[in-house]
Amino acid sequence: MKPSPTWTCIAGCGACCRLDPELRQDALAALNPQQREQVLAMVGPDGWCRHYDTGGRRCRVYDGRPDFCRVSNLMALFGATGQHADGLAIACCRQQIRSEYGGRGKVMCRFLRAIRRP
Repeated sequence: MKPSPTWTCIAGCGACCRLDPELRQDALAALNPQQREQVLAMVGPDGWCRHYDTGGRRCRVYDGRPDFCRVSNLMALFGATGQHADGLAIACCRQQIRSEYGGRGKVMCRFLRAIRRP
């Protein structure tokens, strides 16, 4: 039997750092009012997080990033745990990556390879 994919973050992606409120209504709804306010303050004029280096595709405050920027914490806000959390995180990442970089681009290919590793 083929093992279920396991969510993992890949370097050089950052699709989740696109915080444009028009595109992230579900994520915003899962946050408490203080977190929502913090996210909205992080949105730059281009819709990307102010802490995200779009050229280098990396977070400038990664070690000190807010809890809701950690995918496992975000999945818990949606009430997802264990294998269900992996499935939800994979679905969210696929949607974000497809939206930002295309469904057949290099980032999507790297992500799909990464989640299939045993």
